[in-house]
Amino acid sequence: MLKHGILGLLNYHEMTGYEIMETFRDSLNYFWDAKTSQIYRELQGLEQKEWVSKTIVPQSGKPDKKVYSITATGQEELLQWLADDDLGLRVKTPILMKVFFLGERSVEDNIRYFESVKKSCEMFLKSLGSVPQYIDTYADIIGQKEKALYWQMTAEYGRRSTQLQIDWAQDCINQLEENDEHFSDKR
Repeated sequence: MLKHGILGLLNYHEMTGYEIMETFRDSLNYFWDAKTSQIYRELQGLEQKEWVSKTIVPQSGKPDKKVYSITATGQEELLQWLADDDLGLRVKTPILMKVFFLGERSVEDNIRYFESVKKSCEMFLKSLGSVPQYIDTYADIIGQKEKALYWQMTAEYGRRSTQLQIDWAQDCINQLEENDEHFSDKR
């Protein structure tokens, strides 16, 4: 999936690995986490498949810059991926795997866990406040404002799902507190 994200970015315009990393951080990071090393590893794989090409730009007093561009076969791959009927709705959610087994810990520890989840999500939701500015900036950079509508749609999905996680964590806290009171009354 990361390779297709990189192809999608390069389809807008050529970029260095660093610029791809910055773009991920500023626009895609709220729904797809990519480390710098993963991006560079994917770029090598994309280059081997001839989905991207690399141009070396000499720089004075700095390492040479590697600028990546999508190739015609890379564009074909991107369009095939976009046309794929697989909606990608399969869920692998590490937090849910952990929550499933939280009954092995104390109620107090688990309340703290959900408070931490809630706080982390609230901070992330707050960070999404700058996303509209990034959307406008990148739309200007690539000169294709019509694409910004789709970026706004993904940003709204990220905002809503983060709010859902906050609400869910609070519900979990409430349930644990209620159950703890109920069971402590019976003791």
